[in-house]
Amino acid sequence: MAPTQPKSAIPVLYEDNHVLVVVKPVNMPTQEDESGDRDLLTALKDDLKVRHNKPGNVFLGLVHRLDRPVGGAMVFAKTSKAASRLADAVRTRTFGKSYLAVVHGSPKHSAGRLVHHLLKDSRTNTVTAVPAGTAGAKEAILDYEVIGQADGLTLVKVMLLTGRSHQIRVQFATIGCPLYGDQRYGAGRNKTGQQIALWSVLVSFDHPTRAERLSFESSPPADYPWTLWTDRMPTPLK
Repeated sequence: MAPTQPKSAIPVLYEDNHVLVVVKPVNMPTQEDESGDRDLLTALKDDLKVRHNKPGNVFLGLVHRLDRPVGGAMVFAKTSKAASRLADAVRTRTFGKSYLAVVHGSPKHSAGRLVHHLLKDSRTNTVTAVPAGTAGAKEAILDYEVIGQADGLTLVKVMLLTGRSHQIRVQFATIGCPLYGDQRYGAGRNKTGQQIALWSVLVSFDHPTRAERLSFESSPPADYPWTLWTDRMPTPLK
């Protein structure tokens, strides 16, 4: 009988020779940062090395990022060819990313598009919405749809059209609906210790080496405020 392959410590949604799709844990950096805390990219490389008994350095390409406090579906490239083609998909907006977020209050419309110009201060790692034409600012676009309302909170589905730093958090805070638990952009509405309610629920992309569209879903943990809308989640809460 062939030996059982070791199970990954990070939940794996899909894996083949070119692509790795996982569920990023909350409060884990996507890649190495100044905190020195263990990051997802390094953890996955170490995991691949053990599970596949790979000698030397393991290649794993970062296709997109999630903020440290955010969890959910995330895609990595296992080959340089896949990394290049997936990067092109992100640039041409054929790489689909959908999120669920819980915000305070309610957007003015039940569905719509938010367009802002965002400026990042690398020194403080904060992002601000500024007037169009501001030097260094980048256009940020997202579409949203209200899914449910309860306890003075609103569950929204968010489709990113651009991938700016802290984009969802800043754009909703700018319209007066900061995310539940967001200590950086909603400190006045949130309590210390609350976990930000933002989750990557869907990633979809064309496979880098074959003519096939792939989609993968992930639901947030079974914690408040997500449990207010258990029946609206793409997969059962765990």
